[in-house]
Amino acid sequence: MADSSAVHWHPSAAYLYVLHLDGPALAWEYLRRNPEYRRVWQRHRRRPQYEAHRWCLRLLEDPTRDARDAHPDWFPDPSSVVQVYPDADPTDDALPFHLWHFPGRKHLTHDGKRLVLTTQLVDRKLRMAISPALEDGMPYAYAVRAGRQLREHWRAIEADLAMLDADNAHHSAIATDRPGRTAMLHMRTLQALDGTLAGASQRGVAEVLFGITAVAERWYDDSDLRAQVRRLIRRGQTLMGGGYRHLLQPGGTTPGR
Repeated sequence: MADSSAVHWHPSAAYLYVLHLDGPALAWEYLRRNPEYRRVWQRHRRRPQYEAHRWCLRLLEDPTRDARDAHPDWFPDPSSVVQVYPDADPTDDALPFHLWHFPGRKHLTHDGKRLVLTTQLVDRKLRMAISPALEDGMPYAYAVRAGRQLREHWRAIEADLAMLDADNAHHSAIATDRPGRTAMLHMRTLQALDGTLAGASQRGVAEVLFGITAVAERWYDDSDLRAQVRRLIRRGQTLMGGGYRHLLQPGGTTPGR
């Protein structure tokens, strides 16, 4: 990421996947660019639990993997993580728990206490924390963290729980949301951040993001274009330096706007 000769950040098409990332996935994109985190990973990759809590992780994750392939185990759990427990008082029509019946491409991680299941459905990720007391075939229940943000916590997982309905799995898999302005902002922020980490000047970042012609016409001391590029770079550095934590919980404000 810090190679001054690298031009990996030039093609905007390489960042299109960012448009469909949720909060925890975006948080990982910023954290994995942090030079200090990358140094910690190189020193302690054989002991992934070492210093992990410093970065709001239970285990260190490989920073060379982007959000499409990485499975960071955040600590504490983001609100979008679905907690799954045995149903202590099941009804006659209670559904049995069958791990491999859930739709999508699955990834399992054991963090020393429980299984964490990540299911990929097109451009959405569902994350489930499975209680060690839950066994295959047992009736199960979902748990929502209590507190003043109960409504926000429920909204964070409501759409994901709908994906678990086997009858709706096909419809959920093909449904995608149109990227909004915030998604576009994150895409440009990450591209600008990568340019800065690669040693590019602010003007160089602007030329890649907005084009050489636009920069030639609009780049001067007090120009709106120059201010916009500065804001993008400052925002990226803030999120990379710890602001990514705000992306893990609903209702959190994104710093560096």
